[in-house]
Amino acid sequence: MTTVLRAKVAIVTGGGRGLGRAMALGLARAGLRVAITAARMRDEIEAVAREAPQGQIHPVIADVSSKSACAALIEEVEARLGPVDVLVNNAGRGMRYVSERFLSDSTRFWETDPETWQMVIGTNVNGPFFMSRGVVPGMIARDWGRIINISMNHETMRRRGFSPYGPSKAALESETIIWAQDLAGTGVTVNALLPGGASLTGMIPSEVPQELREKLISPEIMVPPLLWLVSDAADDVSGKRFNASLWNTTLAPNDAATQASDVPLCAIARVQ
Repeated sequence: MTTVLRAKVAIVTGGGRGLGRAMALGLARAGLRVAITAARMRDEIEAVAREAPQGQIHPVIADVSSKSACAALIEEVEARLGPVDVLVNNAGRGMRYVSERFLSDSTRFWETDPETWQMVIGTNVNGPFFMSRGVVPGMIARDWGRIINISMNHETMRRRGFSPYGPSKAALESETIIWAQDLAGTGVTVNALLPGGASLTGMIPSEVPQELREKLISPEIMVPPLLWLVSDAADDVSGKRFNASLWNTTLAPNDAATQASDVPLCAIARVQ
């Protein structure tokens, strides 16, 4: 833990389970004061708050697909905890909203209910925009800030039958590319972080057998790269994509980051 981390305030959207829960607890245990959100399940986020050091996690009900809910969330967090230094855009709607059998029986894009499409896009694409635009002005004024967008493998974005989840995460990576360039020179960085494979989260259908569940990536894999990204060691790192499954905890953090980083997203944008 560093003194830099102790002073910071973070928001982790979708912090009640899976990746969000692991990241929120990791940040809290490193000394950050963390607000976590859920759209509906207050009992889940309150349970996560009880797992953390006392007073380190503040649970808030907020649907990030709503612009007004995002504004109210940020206002509440800043009133209770202080200015937001770190935003982890993790809240997401997955393929289970399209079909519980999405892994075995694909739903073609024209068969997807339009309201479900809008709900997934509203959470996975609009939510990060609403949240980021709400916290960025303050971050710029303080010359420091971190936005981490939780992504997934490119193969999954292109997988047959994975609309609208795949397109929503592709859009989030585009947001990451553009926002990193927009914020260049401000002291605010934007990066993407992904687990690197199927992870044990609420997006996995209940029908998946236990022997397969045991092979899924543990959500805690996200914590080491996340803690590095929110530290001063990553001050000059923006527009990159980090694969948590490639993070080697036996290496020095800067070396682990080099090993776990994909081609810089901004470099991809310049080439194209």
